Amino acid sequence: MNNLFSNTTEILLLVFLTITFLQSGIDKILDWKGNLEWLTGHFSKSIFKGTVPVLLSIILVLEMLSGILSGVGVFQFAIDGESLYGFYGATLSAITLLMLLLGQRVAKDYAGAQTIVVYLIPTIFLLYLMQ
Repeated sequence: MNNLFSNTTEILLLVFLTITFLQSGIDKILDWKGNLEWLTGHFSKSIFKGTVPVLLSIILVLEMLSGILSGVGVFQFAIDGESLYGFYGATLSAITLLMLLLGQRVAKDYAGAQTIVVYLIPTIFLLYLMQ
């Protein structure tokens, strides 16, 4: 129980990443066709126009790995006060968010890019805390 209190901020931020990325990944799995259709239109006038299915697959894998590693990190923190898996999850989450940010910027969806930054800030803060 002491580990929960001494690592509350890190645990809550890892829960945030777990929820964010697992929900997003599961949504992509359950509505692959809808996501692919929307993103194909979103990137139709960009350098990514012919590679949307491949890029969506890459993002799906990265999101699921980010969420799973972050979730395992929560339990690792709670059990022994350390979280190598959580650190890997947070690092992969930051990389995934940077890839998503790049996509929004390339698509000239600046409002969407701003939204990604809202997720990136606590992720970078978590990495800072876990260093």
